[in-house]
Amino acid sequence: MKQYSYLLGASLLMAACQPGQPKEEQDMVHLITLAPGHFHAALVQKTATPGIDSVVHVYAPDGPELEAHLNLIKQYNGRADQPTNWKEEVYTGADWLEKMKADRKGSVVVLAGNNREKTNYINAAVKAGMNVLADKPMAITEADFNSLRTSFADAASSKVLLYDIMTERSEITNILQKEFLRDATVFGEMQSGTPEQPAIEIESIHHFYKMVSGKPLRRPTWFFDPSQQGDALVDVNTHLVDLTHWMLFDTAALDYTTDIRMDKAVKWKTPLTRAQFSTITGAETFPDFLLPYVKDSVAGIAANGTVDYTVKGFHIRLSALWNFEAPTGGGDTHYAIARGTRANIVIRQGKEESWKPELYVEPNVPDTAFATTLEAAVKRLSAQHPGITVEAQGKRYRILIPQELRTGHEAHFAEVLQRYLGFLKAGAVPEWEVKNMITKYYVTTAGQAMATEITK
Repeated sequence: MKQYSYLLGASLLMAACQPGQPKEEQDMVHLITLAPGHFHAALVQKTATPGIDSVVHVYAPDGPELEAHLNLIKQYNGRADQPTNWKEEVYTGADWLEKMKADRKGSVVVLAGNNREKTNYINAAVKAGMNVLADKPMAITEADFNSLRTSFADAASSKVLLYDIMTERSEITNILQKEFLRDATVFGEMQSGTPEQPAIEIESIHHFYKMVSGKPLRRPTWFFDPSQQGDALVDVNTHLVDLTHWMLFDTAALDYTTDIRMDKAVKWKTPLTRAQFSTITGAETFPDFLLPYVKDSVAGIAANGTVDYTVKGFHIRLSALWNFEAPTGGGDTHYAIARGTRANIVIRQGKEESWKPELYVEPNVPDTAFATTLEAAVKRLSAQHPGITVEAQGKRYRILIPQELRTGHEAHFAEVLQRYLGFLKAGAVPEWEVKNMITKYYVTTAGQAMATEITK
C-alpha cells in the first residue's frame, strides 16, 4: 500500500463538514477526484472557483493516466495567465476505492475515466453518502442503465446529488438556437417531422488526434475499446440527446417509458493504422483487447453511429462520428437543424465557417417582412446576449455573435461546475433534470442495444 501527496492543486469535490471545522472551512466545497482516466477530470479544475477548497483528494491506481491528470493540473498551476493553486493529495494504494469511502475527505466525487467501471463507481459513491459529478457517459450498456436508475433512487433517499457534465448547453450557438425555437414570430411551431426529414437532426464529428490546453492529447489505449469506452451511440451521442430534449422541452420532465419510441440505429467503424494508433496513445502495438478488431495491421474502431427515435411525437435523428484527425486548419464539426413552420434554425461548423460554430435562420415560407421580424427578435435577445446582430446572406440570415460570448469548450466545464454548485446550495438536483438524465441514458443505451453494423 502506497500513499503519495503531490502539491499540485485542488480538484472538485465537496467535503463533509465536520463539527470541529472553522466556519469558513465548513462553507467551502471540497472535491474528490476518483480514478481520473480522461482529461475532462482536469478541465473541471482549469480555473479556480470561489467557494471550492484548493486541496483536492485523488484516489486512483498508479500509472500513466494518473500522471497525465496530475501533469494537467500542474500546467494550470504554472501558467502565466491566471494560474490556479490546486494541491493534489493523492492515494494510490490497491484499496484506493475502499479508502476513498472510508476516508470521506470530501462529499462530491468527480468522475471522468474508463466508462466500463463508471456506473459501479457512481453506485459506490452514492451508497457512501457522497455527491457525484460525473463526466458523460454515466452508462454504456442496458445493464449500466438499470444500475444507474438504482443509483438515482438511492441518491434521492440519501439526499445526495448525482449529476452529469453537460457542457454543450453552455455553447452560445446552442443557447441561441434554443432561444429562437421559442420565438413563434421567427420559428413558427416545431414541425413533428418524418423519418426522412426529422424535426431535429444533429451530426457531430470529432477527431482522435487533437489539441487540449495547447498540447497534443494523449489518449489511453482503452479509449478505443467499445467495452470500456462505449462507442459513439453511447458516448458523444449523450450530448446530442441532451441538447435535443433541452431545446424541445426546456425544464419539462420526460418519462422514457411513455415519451420515447426507438425506431432504428446503425453503427460503423473508423479504421486506424498501427502508426496512427501509436501517435494517439504512445503505444507501439495494439493491446490484446483490441486484437479482435484488427485486420492487416488496421484496427476497426467502433466510433460512429446514428440513432432515429421519436420523443413526444417529434422525429429525431442524431449522428456521432470520429475520424483520425481534422483537415488541415480544421477541427471538430457540428451540424444541427431544427425545422419550424416559418423557418429552420441551423448551426453549421465547417470550412465555410472557418471551423467555428455559426447560427443561421433560414425562412421556409415567403414573407417580405421576415427580415424586420427577425431584426426585432435579435434586438430582444440582445438584452440577454449583448452584441448579437443579424446579417442577410442571400435567402438566409446569419446571427453575428461577438467573440466575448464564445467562451469555448474547455471554459464550459467551469460553467457546469457553477450550475452544480447552485444545486448543492439548494440541496437537490431539479426533478426534471433527474428524469431527463434517466430518459437520456435510456435513449443512448437502447440505441446501442438495437444498432445494426454497416460498412461505409
